[in-house]
Amino acid sequence: MSEHDTPHGEVVGTSDGHGNGHSDGHSDGYGSTAVRLDQGHVEGSGGLPERFANPGLPPHVPRMSDLDEKGAKRAEKQVAALFGLSSLATVLFIVAYFAIDPEQSGYIPGIGNASLYNVALGVTMALALLGCGVGAVHWAKTLMPDTESVEERHPQRAKDEDRQRVVSELMGGGERAQLGRRPLIKFSLAGALALPPLAILLPLVGGLGPMPKDTLSTTMWKKGDRLVRDPERTPIRADQVTIGSVFHVLPESIKDSEHVLEDKAKAAVLLMRLNPDDIKPQKERDWGHEGIVAYSKICTHVGCPVGLYEQQTHHLLCPCHQSTFDVTQDCKVIFGPAHRPLPQLKITVDSQGYLIADAPFREAVGPSFWERGSA
Repeated sequence: MSEHDTPHGEVVGTSDGHGNGHSDGHSDGYGSTAVRLDQGHVEGSGGLPERFANPGLPPHVPRMSDLDEKGAKRAEKQVAALFGLSSLATVLFIVAYFAIDPEQSGYIPGIGNASLYNVALGVTMALALLGCGVGAVHWAKTLMPDTESVEERHPQRAKDEDRQRVVSELMGGGERAQLGRRPLIKFSLAGALALPPLAILLPLVGGLGPMPKDTLSTTMWKKGDRLVRDPERTPIRADQVTIGSVFHVLPESIKDSEHVLEDKAKAAVLLMRLNPDDIKPQKERDWGHEGIVAYSKICTHVGCPVGLYEQQTHHLLCPCHQSTFDVTQDCKVIFGPAHRPLPQLKITVDSQGYLIADAPFREAVGPSFWERGSA
């Protein structure tokens, strides 16, 4: 065989110059048409076929439910049982949500001490979703049509007759899914689809807790409450507050709070002393004591702590978003994103000279909200 008779892409009868030739390329483990990478350039036939042959589909294998009506009935009962399990688990979820104390705990093998409330809700919700999902899969694999079909590629917009065919297919989907022949599945599916969303909606609605009522609008401050330093909790006499000084104060009753952090977040106040002649609004003078004024420390923008006081300009600055309040103008906003002045706490002194609240805040402290009104 000459060089020109060798098929393209095939290496045969090569020799290493010492008489060690290979007759057909099989002795080294290569196939007859393998291209050896150590033989230099080998010209191949090249190119891919213009169109690959359609391999076709494997022969359709009918299911037991296709051949035996008893098998179909059995599959129908299995699907209905799974949907029924989903519905039952949802009902148990609702019962557990109301019947089990959220603080109750107990020993669970393999887990240890855990919240029975969380475990019950988690298990019942999982069963509700699992029953619905597994039931749908089992229905599709045993009773819905499973004949294979091939659709050739076509332009993005189908022909009018194809579009009409799709509409007809969708309209007849229920009939092909045997919903008309399988009422047990139809009704159990309705329950399985209608009830599990309650397992999601109930915690969302019930977990919002009780309505806040006026808790967002009120603080712990009340008439006669002494102003105490934070965090020392010591009372403050009027003669201890000098011009240019600033105190971070809380109501003395904070010591009796069951929710200290929550109450402190609303009741924090800044106490300052200015020259009375520098205070412009008459209301600010009347609500203070000899130039001593008290304002909420909670920024009216998004509730950050107003923690910086400029003694020379008498400006309060919120370092989070740079809202600036002018103390000489009843804490009017002069810069930044806040839109309302800081609420003022009316103060006076008791018989021993200690600063006390003369009244609670007259308006809600902190950022705005829909129901915001007078405290």
